[in-house]
Amino acid sequence: MTDNGKETSFIGKFLELRGAARELWIIFGTKIMTILAYSVVNSTLVLWLSSDLGFGDKSAGVVVATWSTALTIFTVMVGSLVDAVGIRKSLLTGFGLAAAARLVMAFFAVKWIALPFGLFPLALGEALQTPVMVAAVKRFTNTRQRSIAFSVYYAMMNVGFAVAGWTFDKVRHGLGEYGHYAVPFLGIQISTYQTIILLGALFTLPNLVLTYFALRGGVEATDEGVVVKPELPKYPGKSFLEAFLLSSRDALKDWARIFSNLWLQPTFYRFLAFFGLVVFVKLVLYHMYYTFPKYAIRELGAGAPFGQLFGTLNAVIVVFLAPVIGALTQRFTAYRVVVIGTLITALSVFLMVVPPAQFQGLADGAFGHAISRWLDLSGPVQPLYVAIVLFTIVYSIGESFYSPRLYEYPAAIAPKGQEGSYLALSMLPYFVAKFFVGSMSGFLLEAFCPETGPRNSQMIWWIVGGMALLTPIGLVAARRYIQVHEAGRD
Repeated sequence: MTDNGKETSFIGKFLELRGAARELWIIFGTKIMTILAYSVVNSTLVLWLSSDLGFGDKSAGVVVATWSTALTIFTVMVGSLVDAVGIRKSLLTGFGLAAAARLVMAFFAVKWIALPFGLFPLALGEALQTPVMVAAVKRFTNTRQRSIAFSVYYAMMNVGFAVAGWTFDKVRHGLGEYGHYAVPFLGIQISTYQTIILLGALFTLPNLVLTYFALRGGVEATDEGVVVKPELPKYPGKSFLEAFLLSSRDALKDWARIFSNLWLQPTFYRFLAFFGLVVFVKLVLYHMYYTFPKYAIRELGAGAPFGQLFGTLNAVIVVFLAPVIGALTQRFTAYRVVVIGTLITALSVFLMVVPPAQFQGLADGAFGHAISRWLDLSGPVQPLYVAIVLFTIVYSIGESFYSPRLYEYPAAIAPKGQEGSYLALSMLPYFVAKFFVGSMSGFLLEAFCPETGPRNSQMIWWIVGGMALLTPIGLVAARRYIQVHEAGRD
């Protein structure tokens, strides 16, 4: 809204960012590189664990589940770190730690080095980035700029995902699925998957440099203008590690105090039930990270460009479709839109259980030719490519409905003054989904899509789709018990 009460035009909302602090634009740029580095490494993780470190399908899944758990715990712990040491120091530590951890993973294909000094420190490095960057967007915007700034931030995130899918495929195509890269000046060779992880480290370095030289400490945007205040440490005289441990201790105390009050609120139980049901549809996304890569290589062949099939296509669709759907469904409750979106998302998985031969006509026609040109395929298009593209399109439509509303719902139902606690707990489905999928993916692959021997790969997607359907079915069945009034809607 403008000062005279009239609605600001669509273009006018973007023009609000003209006078934004330069730090906001730095965050937008670093967000692209952060997601690019995160996504290429995350897509490679299970492949690297098995191919380079010798883990089987099940054991690789257990490692991923453990790592994901550590990442979530660290993310919770760093919540108050911004207040303790400031945004600039937090980001510098996160970028530096992530880059160093990825370098270890890229150059040391030895379990006792790559895991304790690479993979698990990476969890802390990642945790010191995304939550801090979200806090930075809020810190570097005024009231008028905040809404559109978060929309741009979300778009930058999807740009990173889109570029990551393309990069992942290009490296595998150039070096071969199980090829090697001769590192200049070092006289050593690293595998294709180590090369992708090395790129993740290199993508992180610009963030480190830009933050160190261009991002000022103590910057805050207010409705009166941008102000720069000296950053006063919460724990004077303490090192970063000491400040981190002290802030974690204080955060745990705060959480204990807040949670003791939350359990007394009937709304909180409904909130937990809602997000407990959302977990099942969230499984689909993490199966695309931890189950799909090995499935695609085994079904489509080594070097198949599957990164663009889901990562790039999904990101591009969501960037353009989410704002449109958000505008069209603005008058609907978040609960209703989540039901619609999760139903579409769950049903999309069943396109993967259709026998690929059923898509042969599309593969031989214009649709298949478009896929072939896009992915630069040679020879006839395997119909499984068509199934994956159709699944991704329908999945992305569903995601565009429900995913943005998962951010809105806790804010809309939380009692005044407790929005932060509800928003923090809304991360629960991500934690549970990562842990469950990481543990489950190896068992599904070994049982239904082994590297050698007979396969029944479609059963994987029957199981994943069936579990995802529990979300919309549960939300509809339990609606009268768990739906909460949303502020501003009937």
